[in-house]
Amino acid sequence: MNRHLSFRSGNPALSSKTFSEAKRVNDSGVMTLDGTVNKTIISLLLLVCSAYYTYSNNLTGFVFLGFIVGFILALITIFKKEWSPYTVPLYSVFEGLALGGISVMYSSLYDGIVQQAILLTIGIFSALLFAYKTKVIQPSENFKLGLFAATGGIFLIYLVNMIMSFFGSGLSIMSIQNASLMSIGFSIVVVVIAALNLVLDFDFIEQGSEQGAPKYMEWYGAFGLLVTLIWLYLEILRLLAKLQSRRN
Repeated sequence: MNRHLSFRSGNPALSSKTFSEAKRVNDSGVMTLDGTVNKTIISLLLLVCSAYYTYSNNLTGFVFLGFIVGFILALITIFKKEWSPYTVPLYSVFEGLALGGISVMYSSLYDGIVQQAILLTIGIFSALLFAYKTKVIQPSENFKLGLFAATGGIFLIYLVNMIMSFFGSGLSIMSIQNASLMSIGFSIVVVVIAALNLVLDFDFIEQGSEQGAPKYMEWYGAFGLLVTLIWLYLEILRLLAKLQSRRN
């Protein structure tokens, strides 16, 4: 197997078997980098437009609906990759509705935090894409394995926190009101891990296009990037909120 695909990405949407298990549908063509970029732009535009709708109208009622439907669409996309040309645009819209509502909540608590989070997300994405294309960052096998383990550990913490929340509790380091150095340090680590997952996403998409994956995998590649960007944005919001709480 190609060395770039010997370990999975920390992103659950992209694994070492993602492209090898992809089924060719009607010989509609092969995946290309340009095609994936175009699909990613379309997906981001759909997400931004739906997020702007809920944010500009101060709508928070779509948060639960958006995340639940988005989660269902994500599962369908992962297990039925050939449906991604249909599920990914819908995923973008519903996740955008949820993100817009979440942004309204943060904005009501901390002035200017949403704009800062958006700029930081764009900046980190651009910087890591540049670093990857110029080969400043080369994802080795140990890098991939370590990042996968770190990402898995973080999501285990998320799972524990979610289970505890059912009983009216939760991990203190996850609270945006917790401005302790440990809590802020945890958020910084999570932001770094989320950002580095973008490098693995770039690598997997590049290798998928080199291997001649089916055309619909362009949408799936866009989906993988979208998952990481949404995670990164939410964690940057959490980190900025903790920092502003500390100042106050």
